[in-house]
Amino acid sequence: MIRGRRAWATAIAVLTVAGVAPTGAYAAPAPPEIPGATATAQPGDALPPGWRIAGEGGQSHLEWRAPEPVPMGDARVEFRANGALVGVPEPQDDGRTFRLPMDEVSTADLGDLAVEAAGRRLDEAPDAGASRQAKPPAPKFPPKLPAGTVDPGKPGKYATTTGEYSLTSVKIPGLPAPVEMRGVVVAPKKAAGKRPIALFLHGRHATCYVPGKDGEASGDWPCAKGSKPIPSHRGYLRDQKLLASQGYVTVSISANGINGQDWNAEDGGAQARSSLIRNHLGRWADWAAKPSSAPAAVRKGPKTDLSKVLLVGHSRGGEGVNRAVMDSLYKPPAAQDGYRSKARWNIRGTVHIGPTIFGQNPVPDVPSLTLLPGCDGDVSDLQGQVFTDGTRGVSRGKALHSSVYMVGANHNYFNTEWTPGQAQAPADDDFWHDPEARDPLCSPGAAGRLSANQQHKAGATYIAAAARLFVGGDDRVRQLVDGTGRRAPSADPARVLTHAVGGNRGAGFLPDDPQGPLKVTGARLCDAVAPGRTACMGEKDPGSSPHFASWRAEHEAGRRAVALSWKKPGAIARVTPKKPVSVKGAKSLALRVAVPANTSGTRFDVHVKDAKGKRAKLGSVTIDGLPGTDRTTSYWAQEVRVPLTAATRAKLKLAKIASLQLTPKSSSGKAWLMDAWSWKPGTPAVKAAGLARVDIGTLTVKEGDSGFRTYQVPVRTTGKNAGAVRLYVDDPKTGKSTGRLVKVGPGTAGIKVTVKVEGNKRYGWDKTHGVAVKAVRGTVIGADAGGVIAENDDPMPKVSIKPVADDVTEGEPLTWRISLSEKADVEIWTTAQLLPVPDGRPELSTADVDQEWLSQLVGKAPNPAIPLSKVEYGTLWTTVEAGQKSADLTVPTIRDQLKEPAEYVRFQLSDNDDKPLGPPFEGTVRDAP
Repeated sequence: MIRGRRAWATAIAVLTVAGVAPTGAYAAPAPPEIPGATATAQPGDALPPGWRIAGEGGQSHLEWRAPEPVPMGDARVEFRANGALVGVPEPQDDGRTFRLPMDEVSTADLGDLAVEAAGRRLDEAPDAGASRQAKPPAPKFPPKLPAGTVDPGKPGKYATTTGEYSLTSVKIPGLPAPVEMRGVVVAPKKAAGKRPIALFLHGRHATCYVPGKDGEASGDWPCAKGSKPIPSHRGYLRDQKLLASQGYVTVSISANGINGQDWNAEDGGAQARSSLIRNHLGRWADWAAKPSSAPAAVRKGPKTDLSKVLLVGHSRGGEGVNRAVMDSLYKPPAAQDGYRSKARWNIRGTVHIGPTIFGQNPVPDVPSLTLLPGCDGDVSDLQGQVFTDGTRGVSRGKALHSSVYMVGANHNYFNTEWTPGQAQAPADDDFWHDPEARDPLCSPGAAGRLSANQQHKAGATYIAAAARLFVGGDDRVRQLVDGTGRRAPSADPARVLTHAVGGNRGAGFLPDDPQGPLKVTGARLCDAVAPGRTACMGEKDPGSSPHFASWRAEHEAGRRAVALSWKKPGAIARVTPKKPVSVKGAKSLALRVAVPANTSGTRFDVHVKDAKGKRAKLGSVTIDGLPGTDRTTSYWAQEVRVPLTAATRAKLKLAKIASLQLTPKSSSGKAWLMDAWSWKPGTPAVKAAGLARVDIGTLTVKEGDSGFRTYQVPVRTTGKNAGAVRLYVDDPKTGKSTGRLVKVGPGTAGIKVTVKVEGNKRYGWDKTHGVAVKAVRGTVIGADAGGVIAENDDPMPKVSIKPVADDVTEGEPLTWRISLSEKADVEIWTTAQLLPVPDGRPELSTADVDQEWLSQLVGKAPNPAIPLSKVEYGTLWTTVEAGQKSADLTVPTIRDQLKEPAEYVRFQLSDNDDKPLGPPFEGTVRDAP
């Protein structure tokens, strides 16, 4: 969401130290630009190590500098404070520095600053591993599953041919530079008839490299002179050759032009990637209609059948293919779209590999398979689980959405061009390995860690499984991906677990049922994302769950699970839906249940009761936790099934099952029930419903000089049918959001959010009234966030300085008054840099000033003392509070017993761009009489 932008008083407050002398507050030293490791403030710190407030281009920034370059990846780097999102910073060219403009800061409380990417701290101390167990327990791996009846990882009968095409670059809205149209084609030889097509899109990675210079890569676009584009699109050639041998025409397309320009896109570049995909599909549709117009690489293969398309996306490419499906079915706003023609193709399914889904807006009526790497160090929260969970209850529920959890796989090794030893450009293992505290599951060489080749082969196998099921219609493959518990031998030795929703699942028990919440006794209906006690997992839980990956709102209503906790066997948990559900015609009841990592033997009896009170025990299930550590996201729900034969035998009314009961049989434990469904084998035909599409826009206005003006948040709703969304509206003063259910589409009032903007003649920050939406029923969401931005249109006040007490006796404070020409609505601060005193005059030293004040300037007082101008970070900050016109810059001195001549201190006042504000000024300190 475009967060509320507000002056951050707390950030400045930490830069102003309470006085230790009778005169009151003193100017605090600047936050040192120390490449630090922790964002936890210590007593006496100004800002945490690595953080500072910097100025450039007339604008102030909150800046963090990493101790080492942060590899360009798919997870979005975020500044957070007290766990809440502050904003998304801009990465700088050095790969270490990240800046967030001051007027984009979303909260006034910047305590406990942190830098995160997909829930993982980037600013942890290098020795953070020391706090971990010296010898963490060895993880227990899942048993080897029985083999399925088919193995989609086996090569097919066709030889293959490979070629590449490069077309004229395309212009995509929101990106200044054109984006390349390049693809590598792998196709079967001598394949008769029209063949289905699979399109691959890589994720967000460095874009350019300098050949021969180890480690020199960048996110530039276009590439600078002397550097070359990184061929990320060639990283799936093995996957392409496997599919081509099975009769598919494949193309993997390059998206460096998006990767180099998408850092500031509200949707992380999803709409841009969709535009690029559809531009390529449009060309393939042209070539299918007129084969002679196709490039040579395309003509070498067979004709294509654009009614049978599979899209495969890695990381941000996964979110891109999801948006391409949406845009193909439900047309996006023209102003945001880089492809304006009608879709001349039919997408039968998608594969998402370690994907992002910032908008948490999956398309419900097109089948999907999401591969979740257990050792993912980039998109480490495994947010792609939402591609499965987020489809529940939204539409007809017939499309199968599968999650495939691959133990021991990292993020990068599914792409050979991101794999060390195989890539042309610099590449690395994305898992955050600490050599001094090895992870027993995911560190290189650990027992459960897959090699690059093992991982890539397993990934190719499951891509082929999706193609064979979604496009080829081979139902025998379903048991490999839908929680049945069968393995594809070609993926060995990888341990792979799966679960699914949709397909031939019928009515069930859904904690976030849009028809109304469940009634839960003996357990707790918990919130997937919440700041307090209602959260499904709290700080005391030693792991994390992909089912609870955060979105934009700090508290999401209507996104729930059932949390169970027991200390002895027999503690019954009962789940009762608002209306009885029908399991008539089903074979089993399929439950998705998560238990803590590395646990074993969690056992439940499963009962159901019908509307007349008849009760039957369906059976017992046992669940072992996934292997996991404090660096993995392993609280993932496993699918277990119990047959309904006992309910039939007991003559329960299967059309009206009133409640589900779980009775723990193990001595103690925890578990989370995600949902339970009636299930029967088979894969039904899928047809996309006519859902309403909602896109939130952004309106930017000037605040004006006086009075109030009312504006409406732009919202575009299309489609012939009505639906419902959950709407979240930010409070720009607090950054908090409130949510409510809203009906949209024909015959409804729709989304109407009005904003009052107050005009004034005082300088301030831009103020954003943010809005975000999520699909609930009968809808898809394109642009999930927007709002109204009221831009400041007043000049910054002019700053002047004059002495109050610049010639004092030792023990008295030196004081200057910094004044503004006008009051401002936000804090205005200035920096005063210590300068050497000229002409050989004696200079005030570190021994001549208050030592508590000095400790903020240097950390530890030098011994022997040195002139103040020689301290490493010799900058003093002064803040003029909002609504005030002046503040005092004060340097506290101390009285000593030494007889000394007059001593001097010299400063240069600067603005946000470090430009001098007037000439240097001096203070004089004389001996006490």
